[in-house]
Amino acid sequence: MHWNRSITMLGVHAEGEVGRVITGGVINIPGDTMLDKMQHINTVDDSIRRFALQEPRGSAQMSVNLLLPPVNPKADVGFIVMQPDAAHALSGSNTMCVTTAVFETGMLPMKDGENTLTIDTPAGLIPVVAHCKDHKVEKVTIDICPSFVEHLDHPVQVDGFDEIKVDVAFGGCYFAMVDAESLGFEISPENARLMVDTAHTIKKAIDDQVRVQHPEIEQFNHIEYVMFTGVHPTETAVYKNGTIIFPGRVDRSPCGTGSSSRMACLHARGALKIGDKVFMESTIGGRFEAEIASTCKVGDRDAIIPRLTGRCWIYSIEHHGVHPTDPFPLGYTMSDTWGPDVKALTPHN
Repeated sequence: MHWNRSITMLGVHAEGEVGRVITGGVINIPGDTMLDKMQHINTVDDSIRRFALQEPRGSAQMSVNLLLPPVNPKADVGFIVMQPDAAHALSGSNTMCVTTAVFETGMLPMKDGENTLTIDTPAGLIPVVAHCKDHKVEKVTIDICPSFVEHLDHPVQVDGFDEIKVDVAFGGCYFAMVDAESLGFEISPENARLMVDTAHTIKKAIDDQVRVQHPEIEQFNHIEYVMFTGVHPTETAVYKNGTIIFPGRVDRSPCGTGSSSRMACLHARGALKIGDKVFMESTIGGRFEAEIASTCKVGDRDAIIPRLTGRCWIYSIEHHGVHPTDPFPLGYTMSDTWGPDVKALTPHN
């Protein structure tokens, strides 16, 4: 066997959402900060993303986390989350996957009880607590970066729906949130295809009609995800989330950055205060515990620090490679599983 490229990965999932973790085969990525490294992947060389995520080695139904040495001296480890369309600044579920991976494989020492670490991400430093027992990370608590509202009840003209109202907030990246019931459906596995198709139409309208700009980070200037919102039909303090990930799938987890964005909106409306403990529930029923750790400012914006707790499991150790004669060294995508916007995944670098 002769490979001219190979990587080692752990298969990990957070409440059902796959977040593989690359543990070998990538020494580093150019850039003075984690944000610079993310930009390098997105604008200069995204071959590692395509190699790890595209078929035949990957699929649309996952993220892959690139574990890197931290740049910030206050951090213990760094990572960049890569998805089918691009590298992204932050993901709550993937932060949990990375934390579980580094402790359960011995990259960082684990003891029973609370184990703390700080993770360097393109969105900033993320403090983490891993709650461990008998060599298992039982749950992971993360304090997401400052999260704030950009727009509440912003009107958007959408084909097939006339005018809809969206909340737009930043929780590590920008989300546009739409009440699912107002569109005539509930967040459920049976409606996953409908959710994807509806979000596809809404996202096109939002891109044309809604503008965002992070007050401190110039590069954060566009809405990345549409998330459908709802409430549990019988339980109080349980909020349902259905995040749609480009080019067309439903997040299997409650979505950490989406939950943070929603918490910022709930706080702005007076529906969630410091000390309130709630649950964020995914389309398939997985849950994150959620609360507001503190409040702060981002520029002139009122912001919160969301605190989320979830569970992860390592399910595989994988070694992927490519032979010099392989006609698909960086993989391929097809619209049957990657969605109608598959052409948009063509690299621009």
